[in-house]
Amino acid sequence: MPRKTPLQQLRNIGIMAHIDAGKTTTTERILFYTGRTHRMGEVHEGAATMDWMEQEQERGITITSAATTCFWKRLDTEHRINIIDTPGHVDFTAEVERSLRVLDGAVAVFCAVGGVEPQSETVWRQADRYDVPRIAFVNKMDRVGADFENVVEMMRDRLGANAHPVQYPLGEGELFTGVVDIVRQVAIVYEDELGSKYSEEEVPDSLQEKIAELRHELIEAAVEHDEELLEKYLEGEELTEEEVRRAIREATISGQLFPVFCGSAFKNKGVQLLLDGIIDYLPSPLDVPPIEGHLPHHDEEKDTRPADDEAPFSALAFKIATDPYVGRLTYVRVYSGSIPAGSYVYNATKDKRERVGRLLQMHANKREEREEVYAGDICAAIGLKDTKTGDTLCDPDEPIILEAMKFPEPVIAVAIEPKTKADQDKLSNGLQKLADEDP
Repeated sequence: MPRKTPLQQLRNIGIMAHIDAGKTTTTERILFYTGRTHRMGEVHEGAATMDWMEQEQERGITITSAATTCFWKRLDTEHRINIIDTPGHVDFTAEVERSLRVLDGAVAVFCAVGGVEPQSETVWRQADRYDVPRIAFVNKMDRVGADFENVVEMMRDRLGANAHPVQYPLGEGELFTGVVDIVRQVAIVYEDELGSKYSEEEVPDSLQEKIAELRHELIEAAVEHDEELLEKYLEGEELTEEEVRRAIREATISGQLFPVFCGSAFKNKGVQLLLDGIIDYLPSPLDVPPIEGHLPHHDEEKDTRPADDEAPFSALAFKIATDPYVGRLTYVRVYSGSIPAGSYVYNATKDKRERVGRLLQMHANKREEREEVYAGDICAAIGLKDTKTGDTLCDPDEPIILEAMKFPEPVIAVAIEPKTKADQDKLSNGLQKLADEDP
């Protein structure tokens, strides 16, 4: 069965931030606007699709990274976006670490009032370690005390990021009505509560000068790494919208530039434009360097796997979860090749052959059967008994071991003892499951 979405139209992204910057609400709006859900789940009501665990709904926070997939049309082409919503609390750093390892790009969400907070710095550095290209979304522009320019300044100072706005807010706090698209130089004003109706207007006179200045800075930062466009720009020629976008995209993917968007996910403003930005500026699996690994038993012999369905199969198991209905799930990111359900794979890390019973496309805790998975896909497999987090699964004839994840050292140790003798087996099974899920 041939793949439905061409590789260049695929985006594997994560949504990361400090706690309460609005990651999950942003994800909920993305799922709503892409038609994945037909009702917006609110975090404070315990109804967010991505926060499906009882403990998450009770506390209104994200504890595990949940995966989902959705589709978004951009310039008449349908793109598939695989999203992993990660936790913001420092206690769940390992969840962020494992997600960033398998993603091609990320959206960093910042609170317009709080700006860059301690955990924002932690997740930003984790993304730096894996060279993950990022775009930023300054959320909660509708809150009292929102200050867009201050957040951009904090990103530059605290994160050392070359951050440049691609949007500018129309009003802040209660006066926030929409955004100015700096690339196109138009104002987008929202007309209804759902954020589905908006009109394009001319940039208000009071902002004309500001937008021209920001556009000049943005283009200068973007074309710096493209000699042809730099020359054209320095000679005073006007760059087309297409050229500006291409330059921003290339600079973002190479980690030289971080485009900044703004909006209010809760008030449904700016999310569709953020989706356009994900497609425009974040990489497809073809835009990132081929994944590196080494041959089993030969650490010094390096090898790479390109994102290609025809290449030998290689995938990384990045999360183990126990599902009450289907049992042990192994989340995998496929880097190259393809495999149908029911086939055998080689676990190069453990030196064992394993059979993939079923393949599932996860949507938080719901699932859809898949007959086959291809390069660039993120899915869950059933039937892998010996595979642990960080193991490489590959073609038995072309083995490779991909770089695993590095997890932080534990800082506390606790002892648990069963209440009765009868609980001993239950306890050891429970601890074994926990150890599988959280390395």
